[in-house]
Amino acid sequence: MAQLTVYKGDITTLAADAIVNAANTSLLGGGGVDGAIHRAAGPELLDACRKLNGCKTGEAKITPGFLLPAGYVIHAVGPVWRGGNNDEALLLANAYRNSLQIAVSHSIKTIAFPNISTGVYNYPKENAATVAIKTVKDFCESQPGMISEVFFACFDAENYNIYVNLLQ
Repeated sequence: MAQLTVYKGDITTLAADAIVNAANTSLLGGGGVDGAIHRAAGPELLDACRKLNGCKTGEAKITPGFLLPAGYVIHAVGPVWRGGNNDEALLLANAYRNSLQIAVSHSIKTIAFPNISTGVYNYPKENAATVAIKTVKDFCESQPGMISEVFFACFDAENYNIYVNLLQ
């Protein structure tokens, strides 16, 4: 089973093999962690993302990390929260699962996830963390040895405390 680590701080500084970007469907940058990753990676990231022609909700695509310590950025599109009855949990789980599948296909052993969909997409933080942890655990158990460490990178104390409590 992969080691699950809760990290409080800036995901752009993590030297994992890959970091995951909580992207929008255009993949052309935005606010929050998306904007921070684009700024830290440099303008080449936007050029690479333009060539990907967007990404559907629940799916993920990969680019090099450019100026980031991480070798790759996996761009995952989580759902906008619309009350919980519009397949949000399924789409969020798919975003995590598809990111992990891309990681395995690129021989990525360490990966860092932000708190996908919990910013401007308004997904309730504890619900999102529960989906994230379950999806990651299920994936890693189904493919033992493929991923060695998963970081849950939390920018704020609220998300950090939620992840620490759920992983106890």
